[in-house]
Amino acid sequence: MNSPHNPEIGQRIQTGSLVTNYHDIGSGEPVLLLHGSGPGVSAWANWRLSIQGLKDDFRLLAPDLAGFGFTETPTDIVYSREGWLEQLVAFLDALDVQKVNVIGNSFGGSMALALAIHHPQRVNKLILMGSVGVPFELTPGLDAVWSYEPSHENMRAIMRIFAYDQQLVGDDLVRMRYEASKRPGVQEAYAAMFPAPRQRWVEAMAHGEAEIRSIAHPTLLVHGRDDKVIPLATSLTLQQWIDDSQLHIFGRCGHWTQIEHAAAFGQLVTNFLKA
Repeated sequence: MNSPHNPEIGQRIQTGSLVTNYHDIGSGEPVLLLHGSGPGVSAWANWRLSIQGLKDDFRLLAPDLAGFGFTETPTDIVYSREGWLEQLVAFLDALDVQKVNVIGNSFGGSMALALAIHHPQRVNKLILMGSVGVPFELTPGLDAVWSYEPSHENMRAIMRIFAYDQQLVGDDLVRMRYEASKRPGVQEAYAAMFPAPRQRWVEAMAHGEAEIRSIAHPTLLVHGRDDKVIPLATSLTLQQWIDDSQLHIFGRCGHWTQIEHAAAFGQLVTNFLKA
């Protein structure tokens, strides 16, 4: 169960050298939810609407990746795609979950691809939303996200980059994410992940074309047409490279498909996973 005081705090489980904070909600076929890399993000902040919409049909497993949310990490940790992948495999092992559907958002999309490429037997179907994972030129939006320094003004500016519908960027959301971003140790971890020059981290989170082409899992790609953080071209490339894939593009949508079009996104996911 979530903490009555903070819904971002779920359950805790040992995953290698980490203690992973995670949510295990609903019942049915397991679905692993992998969050993005925005400042102050957590699994709950990223997926709260999707969890409400999908929990009646699926068992939803939503961990905070190392350096994010309320997962506890060693002080000497070095953040890397390989380290995050080790955490995910250890997480599934600790819960004795052999095979999952995976939904990855942005940075989490690269981790979903990593799981499908390096542990294909652990993945059933793959859903990538505004996904990182192929080379692209660093956008001003992503550069602003990764260079965030804690302040109300900076957080509001970041939230405005994420959302097409600016009405979504209310004072409560800005305050919640700002408070999360300035908890002790959070900004230090965030600054350590993607220091300048930041194009190298786009490359570090990308996978080789041959690796992506090797993915045989049924794959649903979802992207906002008006995304200022991860360009639509990334999903167009992934759709070309992944043989068994389909792409759904939302107009009037930024980087927050799961929030800006929550009901439609949930229906897409349900239809795809139950097909």
